[in-house]
Formats: sequence, C-alpha cells, structure tokens
Amino acid sequence: MTAADDTVFSVVYSSTATEPFTDDALGELLQQCRSANAQRDITGMLLYRNGRFIQILEGPEQAVRETMGKIERDPRHDHLRVLIDEFTEDRNFAEWTMGYEPIVTSEGDAPEGFRDTFDDLESHGDPSATLRAARELSLWFRVRANQPN
Repeated sequence: MTAADDTVFSVVYSSTATEPFTDDALGELLQQCRSANAQRDITGMLLYRNGRFIQILEGPEQAVRETMGKIERDPRHDHLRVLIDEFTEDRNFAEWTMGYEPIVTSEGDAPEGFRDTFDDLESHGDPSATLRAARELSLWFRVRANQPN
C-alpha cells in the first residue's frame, strides 16, 4: 500500500532486547537514532523497560520501511512484532527525531482507565486493542514530555 507524498507513514513495533541495555548503551542508541532519523525526516519515540522496546516511527513511507528493515536485522532486537502500520495525515511526534522516556516501575496500581503494562498486546488478540494501546501510549508520552521535571 502506498499513499501520497504528503501522507505520513507510521509504524509501531515491540521487540525484546537480546541483552539488557545500560543507561549508557541506551544513550548511544538514542544518539545514533536521532542522527539517522534527522537525515531521513523520521520522527518518533522510544520506550524501554525490563528488556522490552516499544517504538513509534513516522515519516516518508520509504524511509520508515528502510529503517524498520535495519531494525529487523539489528542483532540487539529479538521477537520484533509490528503492532500497527498505517498512513496518517499528521505526525504525532513532529518535534522529536526520537523522543525517549525511561519507564520506571511505579508503586501501587495504575489509575483507573490507564494501563501499566502492554503484555496483552503480545497475545495476538484483538487488533483494535493494539491500536487503542498504541494511541494511549502516544498520548501518555506527549503529555509526559510537556510536564516540568
């Protein structure tokens, strides 16, 4: 499927790190991603927790597909699963070549209406649940990015 040149192609995927990432290794990865994404007009965000990645990439279709191909061949990733690939009219992360949020384990239960895990997405269940979860994730990240530290 292809779309007009001004349409944004977006991919959401999850994967497992083949080895745990230290803060320094994540910093290096982010530096590489930001540089490469800026050159390719790709924006997005990355979440990492307990050896799991969830990432959203958005931009020109060919650039996003080529980047996904590199990620699929990257020996640091295992069990890569594309959760969503779709065309959209606007970017959700236009200001970030690669936004990043370290996820820390919180105390207590998640507030009502919020999820504290995406484990249910791995069960190949309801595709609409995956789409809703990815949109929740996108909103959560954008809200968190606008809060003062």
